[in-house]
Amino acid sequence: MVYWHRAREAMIKDTFEIKVGEKPIIIKTTNWTEQASGSCLVSCGETEVLVTAVLSPFSRPDIDYFPLTVEYEERFYAAGKIFGSRFMKRESRPTEDAILTARMIDRAIRPLFPKDFKKEVQVVVTCLSWDGENDPDILGMIGASFALAISNIPWNGPLGAIRVTKNGEWKFNSNYLQRKESDMDLTLSAIEKDGDILINMIEMGAKEVLEKDVLEAYEIAKKEIKEMIEVQLKAVKKIGKEKDVFEPAVELDIENEIKEWLGDRLEKAINNAPKSEKNLGSAEILKQELIKYLAEKHPGEGKEKQVLAFFEKEIEKIIIKNIIEKDYRPDGRKSTDIRPLSCEVAVLPRAHGSGVFFRGLTRVLSILTLGGPGDQQILEGMEFVGKKRFLHHYNFPPFSSGETAPMRGPKRREIGHGALVEKALLPMLPTPEQFPYTIRIVSEVVSSNGSTSQASVCAACVALMDAGVPIKEPVAGISVGLAKDEKSGKYKLLTDIQGPEDHYGDMDFKVAGTKNGITAIQMDIKIDGIDKKIMEEALTRAKDARLKILDIIKEQIPESRKNLSPYAPKIISFMINPSKIGEVVGPKGSMINKIIEECNGVAIDIEDSGLVAITGQNQADVDKAANWIKGIVKEIEVGEVFQGTVRKIMEFGAFVDILGGQSGLVHISKFVPQKIDSVKDVVREGDVIPVKVMSIDELGRINLSAIDAGFKPKSKNSK
Repeated sequence: MVYWHRAREAMIKDTFEIKVGEKPIIIKTTNWTEQASGSCLVSCGETEVLVTAVLSPFSRPDIDYFPLTVEYEERFYAAGKIFGSRFMKRESRPTEDAILTARMIDRAIRPLFPKDFKKEVQVVVTCLSWDGENDPDILGMIGASFALAISNIPWNGPLGAIRVTKNGEWKFNSNYLQRKESDMDLTLSAIEKDGDILINMIEMGAKEVLEKDVLEAYEIAKKEIKEMIEVQLKAVKKIGKEKDVFEPAVELDIENEIKEWLGDRLEKAINNAPKSEKNLGSAEILKQELIKYLAEKHPGEGKEKQVLAFFEKEIEKIIIKNIIEKDYRPDGRKSTDIRPLSCEVAVLPRAHGSGVFFRGLTRVLSILTLGGPGDQQILEGMEFVGKKRFLHHYNFPPFSSGETAPMRGPKRREIGHGALVEKALLPMLPTPEQFPYTIRIVSEVVSSNGSTSQASVCAACVALMDAGVPIKEPVAGISVGLAKDEKSGKYKLLTDIQGPEDHYGDMDFKVAGTKNGITAIQMDIKIDGIDKKIMEEALTRAKDARLKILDIIKEQIPESRKNLSPYAPKIISFMINPSKIGEVVGPKGSMINKIIEECNGVAIDIEDSGLVAITGQNQADVDKAANWIKGIVKEIEVGEVFQGTVRKIMEFGAFVDILGGQSGLVHISKFVPQKIDSVKDVVREGDVIPVKVMSIDELGRINLSAIDAGFKPKSKNSK
């Protein structure tokens, strides 16, 4: 052990400590990843992540986006586990949790890169150790900030990241149990600018919390975030590398040529376009003409590639100017206007529940399927092993935006949007005891023009109500955008953002909830950050819109249907004594297999707690299996009378099945008052006769009497 400590000390270069909540976060630089542009080890408790940031030497001026990739790598060894099939034991594609963590880190760090920067950057967060208590996601976000800040990569950080929960009292970076019991699980990142803490990313799930609770969480987190940033700034001063100098995406000479050729044509193309949701077609035509012009003027030089970056900035500038100065949006709406809303219910005949939600050109179809407990998803990840009974999947086919593209399974965005909707609806679902079904909803985006994730919240809610799932309250969602002039500080919030405002605007603030409060928030921005004032206004706007949408939903379907679809499986659930589970299963599963076979293949799921759920397509089969199991586990009492079936006749009496799999003995002397030579003189195997429980011995053997139950033999051989 002494040698291990010496080796570890030798690898560590610098150590920095951040005090957050009950446990400090330790950041270390090491001699492990010498070829990365920036790297660090971040730990809390015994959870530790390695974070690296690497800058490609090559720029890509031909693209109109910043080529950043963020990867979060789970390693099963971190939890001391060996997972997988018998034939495949290594980690393969990332789990959904890993994808969501990578997306969250991406959303926090991406806005802080220079807008003209076109070199590829990759951030990799690898979980090396996990203690089952401290979540690696916050450590990964802080590590990404630290690695970028001390690297040579141009980046306008550092940022602070923190998780805030509330269950009576506020807590920072709570453990898994505390988060589960909390009314709010809020993750946010922020930067410091001009002495203020500006939020640049939010991810939240909650149980109908109020807007003021979210604002209060931000206020109490500011001090902790400020300290995180100060520690990183000290590290940059001590060990930070000189930042790379990069060329602007558009050369000055080419920019002047473009401006001269364009004049005011681009502004006119945007301002004079028809007032519709998709009105940038004329700008696209101008762009193609300009590309052709530069290619002919500078043959073979590739100068036309710079048109993409120029057009992106110019269109953004014109759209934001129109919104701030004229309150004029690309489709002609005012900043507070919501596009036309409507919804349809029960649109598919065989689906267990379905609904379509319309908001302008954005349309989402959600289809719900009910299944038994056996249909739950089995999860096997580094952090979580268990079952999942509510699943929401989001699909974004290329035809929804009028495009063609390969269809090769869900991308990260689709997984992220699906998880956000799931988070928004989950608090409103009934418990497994109240509603033992597994619920899967698939939201198909059939037409897209802005905030399809929040349209999916609405459509999925309608599908739940149509299916007869007894949700606590209907849920709706909306996205609020932002147009801000960074120089003057002037801004305008935009209720219900559409495609161009999402692409060229500065914020996508998604809020979902009920009439009582918020259940989910996800915020992305493209500027440095927003202050409390903007956040408060955005929450108010989102609430006003949410209540209007809820009214539209309730007009179509005021409450969940009382009855399930006739095509839905039938389920009965009840509790039994856990000590009786073995009797229901029987030796090597003989009893439960017999029940399944004789009840036409019903599915029987038994939890360790004693919760039994029986699923089948036919109610009679489900009832038969339920009565059978209840009979097996019933505690029989002396004096009870049953109609029993004679199972086996012996010389000394007969064994009679009285309830489920339980049976007792009727002695030969207990059939009729007079003496008989053989039990067969009065009964045959298969006869149903009344019997009374006379006694139960210490071994649980049941003694029965037919005489005391009023048995009258029909056999001609009886005397």
